[in-house]
Amino acid sequence: MKISYNWLKQFLKTDWTPEQTSELLTDLGLEVEGLEAYQSVKGGLEGVIVGEVLTCVKHPNADKLKVTTVNIGDNDPLQIVCGAPNVAAGQKVPVATIGTMLYTEAGESWTIKTGKIRGEVSHGMICAEDELGLGKSHDGIMVLDENIQVGTPAAEIFDIENDQVFEIGLTPNRADAMSHLGTARDLKAGLMQKDINLELITPSVSAFHVDNRMLKMDVDVKDKTLAPRYCGVTISGIKVKESPAWLQNRLKAIGLSPINNIVDATNYVLHDLGQPLHAFDAVKIAGNKIEVKTLEAGTKFVTLDGIERTLHEDDLMICDAEKPMCIAGVFGGEFSGVTENTTSIFLESAYFNPISIRKTAKRHGLNTDASFRFERGIDPNITEYALKRAALLIQEIAGGEITSDIIDVYPKKIKDFEVRLSFENAKRLIGEEIPKETIKKILSSLEIKVNNVTEAGLGLTVPAYRNDVQREADIIEEILRVYGYNNVNTTKKLNASIATMSRFEDYKIQNIIGNQLAAQGFFEILSNSLTTPGYVSLSEQLKEEHNVTMLNPLSNDLSVLRQSLLFSGLESIAFNINRKRSDLKFFEFGKTYHTFGDNREEFKHLSLFITGNQASENWIEKSVKSDFFLMKGLITSILDRLGISNAKETPVKDDLFAEGVTVSLGKTKLIDFGLITKTVLKHFDISQEVIFADFNWDNILEIIKHNSIKFSPIPKYPEVRRDFALLLDENVTFSSIYQIAIQSEKHLLKDVNLFDVYQGKNLPTGKKSYAVSFTLRDENKTLNDKQIDKIMKKLQTNFENQLGAELR
Repeated sequence: MKISYNWLKQFLKTDWTPEQTSELLTDLGLEVEGLEAYQSVKGGLEGVIVGEVLTCVKHPNADKLKVTTVNIGDNDPLQIVCGAPNVAAGQKVPVATIGTMLYTEAGESWTIKTGKIRGEVSHGMICAEDELGLGKSHDGIMVLDENIQVGTPAAEIFDIENDQVFEIGLTPNRADAMSHLGTARDLKAGLMQKDINLELITPSVSAFHVDNRMLKMDVDVKDKTLAPRYCGVTISGIKVKESPAWLQNRLKAIGLSPINNIVDATNYVLHDLGQPLHAFDAVKIAGNKIEVKTLEAGTKFVTLDGIERTLHEDDLMICDAEKPMCIAGVFGGEFSGVTENTTSIFLESAYFNPISIRKTAKRHGLNTDASFRFERGIDPNITEYALKRAALLIQEIAGGEITSDIIDVYPKKIKDFEVRLSFENAKRLIGEEIPKETIKKILSSLEIKVNNVTEAGLGLTVPAYRNDVQREADIIEEILRVYGYNNVNTTKKLNASIATMSRFEDYKIQNIIGNQLAAQGFFEILSNSLTTPGYVSLSEQLKEEHNVTMLNPLSNDLSVLRQSLLFSGLESIAFNINRKRSDLKFFEFGKTYHTFGDNREEFKHLSLFITGNQASENWIEKSVKSDFFLMKGLITSILDRLGISNAKETPVKDDLFAEGVTVSLGKTKLIDFGLITKTVLKHFDISQEVIFADFNWDNILEIIKHNSIKFSPIPKYPEVRRDFALLLDENVTFSSIYQIAIQSEKHLLKDVNLFDVYQGKNLPTGKKSYAVSFTLRDENKTLNDKQIDKIMKKLQTNFENQLGAELR
């Protein structure tokens, strides 16, 4: 929110500097994030002075140029070449001297320098009004009043606004401060706490009166819940034109572009008092009737921006006898607004239900200055005052007469809030005792009325415009922010509580695995949870009806929440490959989102992606492509680190994988991993293999909660290794060999490892050879050959009986 310092001083005649004011506003909770200088004429006409043209003759080398001598108050007149058709001797003119910086309409700067123009030296420039930023005319130079003294700085004769603008980071609860009046109210309270008592000057509306009743509007508020208060008045005989300079400067200072005097007046009052207003062209109001109501769902309405919108049944509309004219409190209609031909208006000032306005604005993706205030809750009791203020301002700058009584539909007055304050609770929450008189002074400065006083506390009435102050805690916060957080003494006593946390906290486990993956060459990615709805068509496992759809998407490509982490990862891979980075290892912790009937659920996942070569190209070793078995090894290391063992593998059933494995523990699925299908990769323009692993992180966290830490001393006795070369059917997996070996010898067999696989020449068709090592160790003694041979014989027998294996 932007607040003008000059504008603020219309309410409080303070002599504090903008910097001091910024500090106090920040202390009061209206955090000033920046302070920016504003000049109505950029550069402030510095270096531009009044000169007198002494001579003016035709340029010897150019038909349209003239050579002048100009007195600017120095001893020696300046020679200036000028191309303006109206330059003549005896004129008083604005002269930009050497070194003066001027600005284009776009804000670009350029400096006046000595130069030659068609062979004649020019020591400055006689300026037109657009060159100085004083207007738009470029028909000729500006001719000034002949009584102005030569040498007078131009800044002294033109009304240039110099201002300082506060950029305030307003919190959503402070709807009362969304105006210069609201900011001034807070500033007044802060100054009072420093014993500086200033009067809050509000604009007088005593001059408001009805001139005649020639243009009456009938107002019918059909939904008084959505429109608790609705005011309006007609003004006739106006002339729509540019606003006066002072009004334009006020709006420009806070970043608004002037439009015309009627619209500018409503915008001015909006930022002046915090009350949104809307002006309708009275001629366009059919039947001279205003109806405030909702319309049927599906009704079409074209807004000021030319977009046709489909109305919801709960959208409150301002209508005439035939048609809708405005989305109440949000945006006007294309065909009812003020134009240069408007001569009479109906001026609206209202209080709308904040929840209704917020929902309507969100539904249509609209965020206007009016909706920004209405949806947070404005002052319901300033409605008529703001209407009179705007009407008087319009009469002042556009002429016209008040041609109707003020219509004020306010069937049920919105009451102020009654709150009880306990002095003991205030002391407890603030941390020190603030004198009771100081508390009453602070509350009074905030326009909070003290109804009764007891030894225990105060009975208070809070104005309706402070809709964020309805509880005792809110009152205490108000007292504290005005008293000053910096004024509360800190004690030497430090209180702290020790939080007991499980070693299985999600973030701890994530850090452990994330660090492990980073050490193995992975990079963590963080993808947007919003994604393209069309991705679900790439898999039969993903259903469109399970999408969680955004109500107000930024674009169609970001309109649903993801059901899988795969697609955002593939987007990242494609992005990198397109930039010549094809050897990639990514991991991501994230959530997926799903709609199941009337319920929405989210699940935590860990995704791994590997593609390209395992290591960057180098001279010492050949490039090895990342493959399924690299991913399997990475997954095994993660499960080992998490203490998960005895997991079983089955072929994956997800059609996103060309081939892959599902890792489960009992009936609980932990991981799907494998090669992504070429169809999916083609959708992302990826031509190289991508191996993907999807960890169900919620299931993993649940399992490891029940893990216990096991440890054993370093072995005292040596281990023994024996190898088998087994001839097996080609469909036999290593996991089968592993499980049989472990079941055959549970005590002495410590490890089973596959170190070679051969399939081809010299082997029968349909057969393959596994070279498997077995590590044996007794924790209590050294093994002898007899024990070892017995175990190996048992293993051989079981392999032969259960797998049909043969020793090679």
